[in-house]
Amino acid sequence: MRKAEVFMHDIHAGILEEISPRKAYRFTYDPAYSGPPVSLTVPVRPEPYEYGNFPPFLEGLLPEGYNLEALLRALKIDRQDLFSQLMAVGRDMVGAVTAVEAE
Repeated sequence: MRKAEVFMHDIHAGILEEISPRKAYRFTYDPAYSGPPVSLTVPVRPEPYEYGNFPPFLEGLLPEGYNLEALLRALKIDRQDLFSQLMAVGRDMVGAVTAVEAE
């Protein structure tokens, strides 16, 4: 299971987990987090959010077009592997949300 630490304005907001083998995802806010939500569609709450596919609020931050093609070629990432794409660009996304691989 892969995990990513998600930050909002450089403050730890929560954890994104890839639940294998079905490629589902879970986002859970950090219990200590009291800032704004990472997305208007993901209000801060103690219960985790479950997704059957990659979370739309993060997918919308991934590169598209030429930038996506360059990323996939340079890092040899599968087009369907959105989690790896997020880890590749997670520190440099548009907006206040960033993501790094959890250790």
